[in-house]
Amino acid sequence: MAGRIRDEDVALVRERSPIADVVGEHLQLRSAGGGELKGLCPFHEERSPSFHVAPQRGFYHCFGCGEGGDVITFVTKMELLSFAEAIERLAQRAGIELRYEHGGAAPSRQHGVRTRLVEAHRAAEEFFAGQLTDSAEAAIGREFLHARGFDLTTAAAYGVGYAPQSWDTLVRHLAGRGFSREELLTGGLASAGRQGPIDRFRGRLVWPIRDITGDTIGFGARRLHADDTGPKYLNTPETPIYKKGSVLYGVDLAKKEIARRHQAVVVEGYTDVMACHLAGIPTAVATCGTAFGAEHIAVLRRLLMDQDEFRGEVIFTFDGDAAGQKAALRAFADDQRFVTQTFVAVEPTGADPCDLRLAKGDAAVRDLVASRVPLFEFAIRSVLARHNLEFPEGRVAALHAAAPLVAGIRDRSLRPEYARRLAGWLGMDVEVVVAEVGRAGSPARRRPPSAATASDNGAGTAADARPRPDDPALWVERESIKLALQRPALAGPVFDALDPEVFTAPAYARVHTAIEDAGGVVSADHPESWVRRVLTAAADDTVRSLVTELAVEPVRTTEQADARYVTEVLARLRELAVTRQVQEVKSRLQRINPVDNVEVYNRLFGELIGLEQHKRTLREQALGTG
Repeated sequence: MAGRIRDEDVALVRERSPIADVVGEHLQLRSAGGGELKGLCPFHEERSPSFHVAPQRGFYHCFGCGEGGDVITFVTKMELLSFAEAIERLAQRAGIELRYEHGGAAPSRQHGVRTRLVEAHRAAEEFFAGQLTDSAEAAIGREFLHARGFDLTTAAAYGVGYAPQSWDTLVRHLAGRGFSREELLTGGLASAGRQGPIDRFRGRLVWPIRDITGDTIGFGARRLHADDTGPKYLNTPETPIYKKGSVLYGVDLAKKEIARRHQAVVVEGYTDVMACHLAGIPTAVATCGTAFGAEHIAVLRRLLMDQDEFRGEVIFTFDGDAAGQKAALRAFADDQRFVTQTFVAVEPTGADPCDLRLAKGDAAVRDLVASRVPLFEFAIRSVLARHNLEFPEGRVAALHAAAPLVAGIRDRSLRPEYARRLAGWLGMDVEVVVAEVGRAGSPARRRPPSAATASDNGAGTAADARPRPDDPALWVERESIKLALQRPALAGPVFDALDPEVFTAPAYARVHTAIEDAGGVVSADHPESWVRRVLTAAADDTVRSLVTELAVEPVRTTEQADARYVTEVLARLRELAVTRQVQEVKSRLQRINPVDNVEVYNRLFGELIGLEQHKRTLREQALGTG
């Protein structure tokens, strides 16, 4: 039976493992005032930070999902370890040699599954790296790297190695280091052969894939030999420590720069990450044998501190071909999970960052990233490219196909601008395009039958999506509507005076419209009859269902929802809308030359000052100090 770690060693591990440092390896933390820190919770999806860390007390707590504990609890939950494994993980990090109570096995035999698998991968990485530099057989790997502009010093910095062609060279090496057959199979370093385990990677150039803390948890291997009939790239399979859906190659090296620059560049390959880093784009990462998805987004959001100020940017590099356009549309669909701005950088010739650096140098890679275009624009243009715009029929078909994309843009303040751009790309009147976009994003009852499209019979557009009740980025919008339905006497004229644009979620905007059509909050009488009137005015069953839900859902306060609370919530809603206006004016100012356009610049600057002052007033009201 495994021996118990001594209590004094557990206490020492806690003392030598500052919780802010350990948590900071997984997500970006910022000051929350009073000596506390905050960030986006790694245990549930959220848009505004509710995960708080108290360094002086050594504890963390998420006010969104309720997770909390000390540094050991965090490691056990974050890395799916037992208590003992978490202690061993932290002890290794702090350079502490643990002691075990009498009767336990030697410490090296007591390590948990994760610890043992990480150690096996570290040993494999060292073995592969040694083969690349010292083995005559690895000359083909060295030539491959040289042809792509990487020397052995660079290869060593990224841990690149070579896997020999023989069947069991790595297996025999790791067995000699004390790793069992089961550990090699479980970790994906070996495959089951007829006479025992054989090397999974053979005759290939290998890149170590590390988690966000820097532990090697898998490998990506590139085919080199002509007689290799396997896939071009072979990755570690799913294992207890390697989950391809949440792994980003290079994130261990890029995480600090991603947090500092508020930027992440998503490329498609290992050599592209290396090329970008060497060219001065240290924020580049890549997926590992799978498409960019929701779990990858969660990792980047935590590093970007992605929230409602739209401070950061995620830049995708896609080829301009059909596959690249398809990838862009997938990213467009996932864009709703981001709060930050998303862009696409496309090299006209289709060269990836590695090839571009080789052909034109580091500056060309930096220029590629700098020439990014908004993801919305790239996605819309990709849809237009499917149609023949020389003929009226083609332009109309393209309009019908692109309008739902514009209507589905999360930031409602951007939709009019993209509607105008779409009109320009199509060569059509702005009014016609704006009207079609409006129909694409409006309730079915407001769309004339002649304007119906195929999307009416399918799953619908992004405008029809029902917001998650726990979406932190939309809680103010949801709470405001709840108060209008449940506390109409308190919400009163302030709610009725709200501009519809303050609601960024189309579903909530449709409920707001129903409230307007019911006569507005000021016309409310008895609560039950008031809600019934709103239900009658609702556009369809989806809106009616949401009205019923919001009419009975408890408000987000443990105290009485009094006039002060209603004032604070509505002020926060208006503040967020003004914040978006501020960002729009700032963006316009950045595009204006103050020397050539003094009058316009001064007018916009004055508008910005007024918005900032209005924002401060609303912030004071939202905080209950105004």
